[in-house]
Amino acid sequence: MSDSTLAAPVVLDLWCELECPDCHQALSDVHALRARYGDRLDVRLRHFPLDKHKHAYAAAQAAEEAADQGKAWEYVEAVLGRAADLSRTGEPLLLEVARELGLDAEEFDTALIDGRHLLIVDADQAEGKAIGVTGTPTYVIGDERLDGGKSQEGLRARIEEIADRLLAEQG
Repeated sequence: MSDSTLAAPVVLDLWCELECPDCHQALSDVHALRARYGDRLDVRLRHFPLDKHKHAYAAAQAAEEAADQGKAWEYVEAVLGRAADLSRTGEPLLLEVARELGLDAEEFDTALIDGRHLLIVDADQAEGKAIGVTGTPTYVIGDERLDGGKSQEGLRARIEEIADRLLAEQG
């Protein structure tokens, strides 16, 4: 085994909310980054529900339940693909997506009622605010914050530059 196979992946935090149409558009960049870097890049979803989206907080909790049930990204992508529907229908859509993915929708419903994932969502949001996140999507890689809330143009290229540099530094 070479030293490069032992190197930790570069972490890319994606501050996102599931009712955000811009976060849905950012998925194409996430897919391209995963295709390019594979397991050398760890894309981590971080929750940053915005006040202007009334179902974003529940959706963040539902995403955590999906993670507990082993389908975090599948769920996130499915809900982001229906962000406009989420704005109209709210929590019923969160349960519908869970059922469509073969997840335990009753457990989702219970999780949204009992608030078991509130601390994770609140901690992500607090950390985001502490580092200056104001909108979504926002990326953090190598201690650099890249704000995609106003424009995502050029962000993937910038993320690639930083990831390439960090990976080269690892050897």
